[in-house]
Amino acid sequence: MYVVKRKFKEELYKKIKRNLQMKRVILPTMALFSVLMIVSGCSSHNVTIAPVQPEKYEVLGKAEGTGSGSIGLLATAYNFIPLGLNSRVERAYEDAVQSVPGATDLINVTYQEDWFWWIIGTARNVTIKGDAIREIK
Repeated sequence: MYVVKRKFKEELYKKIKRNLQMKRVILPTMALFSVLMIVSGCSSHNVTIAPVQPEKYEVLGKAEGTGSGSIGLLATAYNFIPLGLNSRVERAYEDAVQSVPGATDLINVTYQEDWFWWIIGTARNVTIKGDAIREIK
């Protein structure tokens, strides 16, 4: 009986020791992986949609522009590959300005974003609307 108890204790001790060794490896590895995911994530700079309006300007009419981008790879929870995503607001603003001949900027700007899911990601569509202006010098 004593031998059985001793063997049982030895095996239990080995399992506990192996478990602790795995925890010593797994926890730092998980922490490192988490830090790498946070640090290497996608980022973009802040964007001012409409610059400060000039002192003298002429309103030319209504303007509207769109810009699109996608973020994708497999299921929604794993979307992390940006495809034209970071510059969609700038493209929508430029499209709106160019929609009115002679316009240089926009005032009274509104921003609308719509998205839809497609098989391997999501598409984000931005619509910029505003009053097109031309600066008078």
